[in-house]
Amino acid sequence: MERSAKNILLFSIVFFSPFTKADLPLTVEELITQKGNMRFDLSLSYANRDKEDLSLSEPIVIQTGSNSFVTIPTKIGEVKSNYDVLVGTLGLRYGVTRDTEIYTRTSYMDSSARYSMGSQKSSDGDSHLLDAWVGVNHQFSYDNDTPAVLGFFEAAVYEKHQHENASLKSWGAGLTVYRAIDPVVLSTTFAYRWNQERQDGYLNYKPGNHFLVVPSIAFAVNDRVTLTGGFQWMNRQPDRYEGESSAYRHTTTDLTFGLGYGISKGNILNTTLKVNASGNNGADLRLNWLYAF
Repeated sequence: MERSAKNILLFSIVFFSPFTKADLPLTVEELITQKGNMRFDLSLSYANRDKEDLSLSEPIVIQTGSNSFVTIPTKIGEVKSNYDVLVGTLGLRYGVTRDTEIYTRTSYMDSSARYSMGSQKSSDGDSHLLDAWVGVNHQFSYDNDTPAVLGFFEAAVYEKHQHENASLKSWGAGLTVYRAIDPVVLSTTFAYRWNQERQDGYLNYKPGNHFLVVPSIAFAVNDRVTLTGGFQWMNRQPDRYEGESSAYRHTTTDLTFGLGYGISKGNILNTTLKVNASGNNGADLRLNWLYAF
């Protein structure tokens, strides 16, 4: 069971932690990229949204990682709409010390939308670079007498808004706590993103802060395949324009299901499906490929 426990720990952290990517088979020391080594992280996220009575205060929020999100503004005054959004995210990680790694990631979006207001129908599309982040991951403790604790801190060096770009106006931090109990791994991720006011065209704009909690459980089917499940709760503050709130505070609960497959040592493929359980946020499907070199 020792090898299964190591592998299940890998897939559990890959799915539900915002930062830890490891080789196969896993040892605790390999959760952070080894000193002097690099890791390549590529993900594709697809989201479909069906909305009614849209306003500018209700952007589409798409999850690109366990704690990373992008927001897509929606049009004002549309009665009904349907969106398809594909977001590609490319990341690189570098091991600085045994317990610390630095990373960078950037996301690009391609979207299409259909609108209907009475008998009038229209459609449009858009493609552009969304954001770029830099951050640091650190392992504070290991899974021994107490549960393991890992943390991260990151900053947005570029964010694309409707009219202008922003730099160093959004920040994120969080922790993942996990415990491996053969043949399962229990883990919980806590993450918080806060945003400062920035200029977007003629308006002072402040995206809503959000807090995220993700409890999960993973089960090792064998030394290559792991099944995961859990839920995600998010509390998102409303966006603000010229200091005025554009809507109200939103809370959502999503169910998460995943499958991880270890192709070879350092070559891992993950799929994650997130389904909205409260609200009308639809579903997100994410495919993630991790490669160490």
